[in-house]
Amino acid sequence: MNLLDLIFPKKCFGCGREGKYLCSLCQEKLKMAKPICPVCGRPSAKGLTHPRCCYEPAPDGLTSIWEYQGGIRGAILSLKYKFAYEVAGEIAELVVEKLTKKKVFLPPKPILLPIPLHGRRQNWRGFNQMEEIGRRVAGKMRWEFIPDLIVKRKTSSPQTELKRKERVENVKGVFLINKKYLPLKPKPLLLFDDVWTTGSTIKEAAKTLKKAGAREVWGLTITKGH
Repeated sequence: MNLLDLIFPKKCFGCGREGKYLCSLCQEKLKMAKPICPVCGRPSAKGLTHPRCCYEPAPDGLTSIWEYQGGIRGAILSLKYKFAYEVAGEIAELVVEKLTKKKVFLPPKPILLPIPLHGRRQNWRGFNQMEEIGRRVAGKMRWEFIPDLIVKRKTSSPQTELKRKERVENVKGVFLINKKYLPLKPKPLLLFDDVWTTGSTIKEAAKTLKKAGAREVWGLTITKGH
C-alpha cells in the first residue's frame, strides 16, 4: 500500500468496500454482455456483422465485455467525470483477464486503436481514458497499439446527453486519419471504447477507416449499454 492509498483509500464502486475499485465479490456480479451485430443490434454469433447488414462501410464485428451497470459503470464514470486516472490500471487488468480466459471472439493480432478525444477536451481532462486503458491492454495482449491513427477533428456534444438519432448526427464527419499512417497496414484494426450504446461513435470511426483503405475493422468495448 502506498501513501496515496492511506490518504485516499481505494473503495469499490460497487459496494464501497475498501481495498480495490472493484472488489472480487462485485466482479463476480458483473453481467457479461451478449454478442450482437454492430449494425442492427440484434443477436449475432460471436458478434459478427450479419451479411444482410453489410450494405455500407461498417465494423466487421463487435465484442462488448460487460453490461453497463454495477461497479464497472461506476468505474467508467469516475474516469470520465472525476478524472480518476488511477482507475485505468485496474480496469485494464479486468479487461485482459476476460479477453484471455473467456471465449471472446476477436481478430488475430489486431492493431488496437482507442477512440480519440478532441485535443481541447483531452487537455481539459488531462488524459484520454481509452488511451490509458488501451495502452495497458495492448501491452498485456501483445498487440500493436497506435493511439493517434484516428484524430478527432472537431468537438462534439457528449453522446450521453443526446437521443439515439441525435447521436448519429453528432459524430458525422468528426474523424480523420493521421496521414503519417497512410497507406494503412493490411492488419485487422480494433477500435476500443468504453461504452457501446447506439454504436454511433465506433461505426463512424469504422466508416472513416474503411474509406481510407482498411480491410477489417472491429469494435471492442468495455461495456454495452441500452
